Amino acid sequence: MGRGVAYSTTEVAHLLNVRAEGMSAWAGEPGHFARRFETEGGNARGFAQRRFFARYLGEMLAEAVASGRAELAEKTAVSAARDEAGWRVGFDDGSMVDAELLVLAVGNQEPEGLGAFAGVGARFVGNPWGDNARAAVGELAATGGAALIVGTGLTMVDLVLSLNAAGHQGRIVALSRRGLIPRAHADFDPAPVEERELPHGLTAMFRWLRRRSTEVGWRAAIDSLRPYSHSLWQGMTHDEQLRFLRHARPWWDVHRHRIAPEVAGIVAGMVGASQLEVVAARILSAREVSEGVEVGYRRRGGVQSRTETFAYVFNCTGPLHSITRSKDPLLRGLLGAGGARPDHLGIGLEVSDDCRAGPGLWALGPLTKGRYWEIIAVPDIRDQAAAVADDIQRELNR
Repeated sequence: MGRGVAYSTTEVAHLLNVRAEGMSAWAGEPGHFARRFETEGGNARGFAQRRFFARYLGEMLAEAVASGRAELAEKTAVSAARDEAGWRVGFDDGSMVDAELLVLAVGNQEPEGLGAFAGVGARFVGNPWGDNARAAVGELAATGGAALIVGTGLTMVDLVLSLNAAGHQGRIVALSRRGLIPRAHADFDPAPVEERELPHGLTAMFRWLRRRSTEVGWRAAIDSLRPYSHSLWQGMTHDEQLRFLRHARPWWDVHRHRIAPEVAGIVAGMVGASQLEVVAARILSAREVSEGVEVGYRRRGGVQSRTETFAYVFNCTGPLHSITRSKDPLLRGLLGAGGARPDHLGIGLEVSDDCRAGPGLWALGPLTKGRYWEIIAVPDIRDQAAAVADDIQRELNR
């Protein structure tokens, strides 16, 4: 409870992607987690293990439960219907609960399926965060078989770390259309800017970012935009947002969402040892064979295709990016009944400035990416959660 996908890992090698000093769960108290981390020998400028952060969250959740202010139900919500009294939420065991108000905080959802691998069998792992993925990692470590990872972002990094920690010695190919991988954190001198200094429009913003990066370094340039990320996103036209998602997003993601230096060192070491190969390519075909999955792909800019057999293929293309394709029965039911609507980009739910997705209904985190875009990291979500809590209190007071 409270851990979600990101913090359910027990792997020692899985570190936070944000320094401890930025990971407080409490809005208005930025040093809360860092102080907790330092009591156990950590450094506020360091990167804690994700399992440590999970324990931190668990302790606060336990306090809320012990106080009587919160009650936990370890069930899967499968339906939600609204009437004059509020909401009736149904669970997978047939039970129901009535509530005046409802908040959707379901986090990231598993990746969308890859058409090329339809019907290839159990050797294709569609959800890199599930039990099948853990079993496949164990088998690969035992046999030394080759692995193909489709996607080269943060999920790929997590899987590579798991394979390395398990003792896997076989070949790993990480493939995406551009072959971009997350950059590493490093110390830099901050170079803050005023919002009035920033240009309007996607093209002008990226020109400014390139120029500013040559002056102060790309890390300082990108981080200087953090206080204004929501207003910058909302200031773009619909066409500009689509262009960002289609063309600029991969470049933004690998520079904005960086990894701990220790993690970057492990990945670089595996690349240097020729165990891990990062490839910019497009998948052409896939079929099940006795040894695993035979995959045909062509490198970016190349003419000749290549065919290679892998013991396992992992879908690490990142969280679901189309809300209408969600497998979540609760979300599907709400969308189908008109209780909630897709946002203008189709990547999350339509929400107002106060995160309301409908009467008596709020959404948090990745479900609100269409309105805010930068809303998947703890520093953003904690402020959003606090604002929603205040809005709920006002609603109840009425």
